[in-house]
Amino acid sequence: MNINYQLEMEKTIAAWHAPDGRKPVLLLHSCCAPCSSAVLERLAAHFTIYDFYYNPNISPETEYRHRAEELRRLIREMGLEPGVQMVEGAYEPERFARIAAGLEGEPEGGRRCTRCFALRLEEAAREAARREADFFTTTLSISPHKDARRLNEIGKQMGEKYGVPYLFSDFKKKDGFKRSTILSEQYGLYRQNYCGCIFSRREAEERERAKAGEKASAAR
Repeated sequence: MNINYQLEMEKTIAAWHAPDGRKPVLLLHSCCAPCSSAVLERLAAHFTIYDFYYNPNISPETEYRHRAEELRRLIREMGLEPGVQMVEGAYEPERFARIAAGLEGEPEGGRRCTRCFALRLEEAAREAARREADFFTTTLSISPHKDARRLNEIGKQMGEKYGVPYLFSDFKKKDGFKRSTILSEQYGLYRQNYCGCIFSRREAEERERAKAGEKASAAR
């Protein structure tokens, strides 16, 4: 059965009623500033947000740090503080290396990515429980290359494991990805051309070489 995760999120937001009138607390796992931009714009009015940057898959470390600083700058320049606070997790590339072992040849979007999603969402669920958040979710579904159903199923499992409900979502809906490109241009955000890991970087480089070769052939 197909589930409209965007609609499920809207229902959850509409159903929230706290006796003290407070906003629910959301732990939002963020992969980068461009993906976070439209998500934060959509959610900031409804939640107090811990924006959790935990991405041990990103390589090299300079790339990881660059993306973290861009996210920090975005939150500041969008004027979202103090309702949105960035929380940077540990950089643990060895954890990603362990879960990727044996799947180095998998195409992007395959089993290696499923393990990577689970690694990051489990850490997000653990952090959400530690901070006593009401919900947690991830920005990853805003990408047209990410499977929202897979992300939501993993999120649900991790939420049940750590006792924090996963906020079902599909942020690419309602032109979410398009809005992220507009905001990225507006704030001059660095937009990377690969997901983050060394394997996705290699695939991106191969695509660029193929395009360059096609252009060279067409010019002859």
